[in-house]
Amino acid sequence: MDFNLRHPREQLVAIMQRIYDQDMTTLSGGNLSIRDEEGTIWITPAGIDKGSLTPADIIRVAPDGSVYGPHRPSSELPFHRGIYAVRPDLRAVVHAHAPALVTFSIAGQIPDPQILPQAAEVCGPIRYAPYAMTGSEALGVQIAQTFATGVNIVMLENHGVVIGGLSLLEAFKGLETLETCARTLIHARKLGACRALDENQIRAYVHHPSDLEPFQPAHHSPLEREFRREMVEIVHRAYARQLMTSTEGVVSVRVDEDRFLITPKSVDRQALAIEDIVLIEGGRREEGLTPSRQVDLHSEIYRQHPEVGSIITAQSPCASAYAVTSVKFDSRTIPESYIFLREVPMLPYDLAVRAGSALARSITDRSPVLLIENFGTLTTGANLLQAYDRLEVLENTARSLLQLPNPDALKAIGEDELRAIERKFFKA
Repeated sequence: MDFNLRHPREQLVAIMQRIYDQDMTTLSGGNLSIRDEEGTIWITPAGIDKGSLTPADIIRVAPDGSVYGPHRPSSELPFHRGIYAVRPDLRAVVHAHAPALVTFSIAGQIPDPQILPQAAEVCGPIRYAPYAMTGSEALGVQIAQTFATGVNIVMLENHGVVIGGLSLLEAFKGLETLETCARTLIHARKLGACRALDENQIRAYVHHPSDLEPFQPAHHSPLEREFRREMVEIVHRAYARQLMTSTEGVVSVRVDEDRFLITPKSVDRQALAIEDIVLIEGGRREEGLTPSRQVDLHSEIYRQHPEVGSIITAQSPCASAYAVTSVKFDSRTIPESYIFLREVPMLPYDLAVRAGSALARSITDRSPVLLIENFGTLTTGANLLQAYDRLEVLENTARSLLQLPNPDALKAIGEDELRAIERKFFKA
């Protein structure tokens, strides 16, 4: 079902639940609104538990200012009105106290979305608004004036972030993407200096063409249907564990020598359904569906590696912290990490936005997992579960490394122990 066809009350409750579940607000924090075609503003209430919000709790504010509902509207209604007044193109506003974004807010900084091409595409330019009292008309003026410059994301000094969108789902995607970006930057700064992409590098990915010819499958085999179900379940699991966001994360599974399935472009990962999955056959795409921009890269990996049955690319925040710095990732932490990940090389960003031949050659028995500069992670496996398991192990290992008091505190598994692991688990 098209999310935008749901009643504004239902949309607001659904998105607030996602924000709360992802720890991007507290019981009392944050507020959301939708302005409908008639100029009515639907807004979350003041003083109501955000974790148990219901459609009946949502407040309706008529164009003449009349308020309808069982509660008071959010105290931040003035800045929602102010934004809509100066930006008639916007249909939704999201305000949240997402922890990583609050960190930047209280430091007087803006997280740079250009560390990742998808983040730069979703977020666009970001401005900073000076402090004013919460709920005040002055705050509404400050924020509205900043939105009037044409940006859709405004960081608030000592207050968090406000994001506008053409729909509530679009505004939420901006919040989620920027919070993930901020988390990645906070982790990365523990390692060293962070790299950002220039406009040409971002454009090379964002405008990567998908010119595969369409075809109509004669039928969908039971095996293909089973793979579709498994892919949807894994994407939903990865989303719930914050290894993927609503806008980012690609999964593919080989069906046979000439065919594979891949997740689509621009479909909310939490809402992904089996009919959204795209079948690729002989260099053609299933008619009526648009595959991920990474379809050429996945296709080349399958061509070069008949042993690979599944590929996952993601931008999980801890592992991606390594991808936006120049620090080598060390898998010699515990036996599981080394067994599942082996060596994890870092590859140049440009290899991920080309046809993929050179990147595909980097995948070996000793390197089934790759880190790609300013792109994220790529895991492979003989099957989907193995590729996903490696993604989870990679993120957990990166988290453990980042929680060390300093990089020199790592007591890596010794060479003799590594050789013993090699003999036991990787016999020739």
